[in-house]
Amino acid sequence: MTARLICTDIAGLRNQALGLAEAAGFTPDLRTLRFRKPWDRIPTSLWFNPRLAVAAEAFAPPLPPVVMGCGGAGARVAACLRGPDVKAVAIQDPRMELRKFDAVLAARHDGISGPNVIVTRTALHRVTQARLAAERAAWAPFFAPYKRPLAAVLLGGNNGRYRFGPEQASALAAQLAGVARDLGLVITPSRRTGAAELAILRAALEPLGAWIWDFTGENPYFGMLACADALIVTADSVSMVSEAVATAAPVYLARLPGRSARIGCFMEALLRDGRVRGFAGRLELWNTSPLDDTEWAGAELRRLLGL
Repeated sequence: MTARLICTDIAGLRNQALGLAEAAGFTPDLRTLRFRKPWDRIPTSLWFNPRLAVAAEAFAPPLPPVVMGCGGAGARVAACLRGPDVKAVAIQDPRMELRKFDAVLAARHDGISGPNVIVTRTALHRVTQARLAAERAAWAPFFAPYKRPLAAVLLGGNNGRYRFGPEQASALAAQLAGVARDLGLVITPSRRTGAAELAILRAALEPLGAWIWDFTGENPYFGMLACADALIVTADSVSMVSEAVATAAPVYLARLPGRSARIGCFMEALLRDGRVRGFAGRLELWNTSPLDDTEWAGAELRRLLGL
């Protein structure tokens, strides 16, 4: 069964939609939203007709039996496409009436509930145990020269809620220097990581034997998730932390200045669960297990949709 996936061009949204579709056994038909002017500057809550705001390919027939919108804009388009033969699914809190959907996938920090709501502890993603095994086999030779235990750092960046500027990069570099002296250290930045911040990290850590991906060649992100003995993740991204805790590795949160009530609730819940700890420059390994609700959510979605 095909499901049309509708979201903006943001990796975190795209991976959530693809992860849920794969877990539910759907063949994904991904449609990236393109906004028409002036609607690209107008909040989605004010879109009285999404067909005016979004380019036509999102609505193009024939429609599959399931449409899944991720994020605010994707949810409004999915609700617009709902019909007698088309079931609409929202991924994340759609910030509109829940009865407009056949199913809503919400994380517990969204704080919503209802008969058509499936609540997960983390964001949905594509990190399965099968994929980790395959990535481990592919990347193990690359990471073999580095000291063990191997610590991998997943870097985010400025996102409007949290700051990762030169001051934060210098502080993190000082903390990671102690790790690099005793453990293997590999780092992958994201598209939000600034060039100046990366230069600070390189100057401080590469002389100590750390490796930092330079955006050339194959992306090592999943290889790091699969091969690391411990993960350090900047606490600005629900998606990155959700993918990290889906592994069997201990996860440390590198806090950044700023505030988001939703993201803060998510991080605090994982701290209470004991699945993550705060990073303060020192690492210790502890026994843990993957925290992953995506496969369960896919099965629950099929049940709720009657498929």
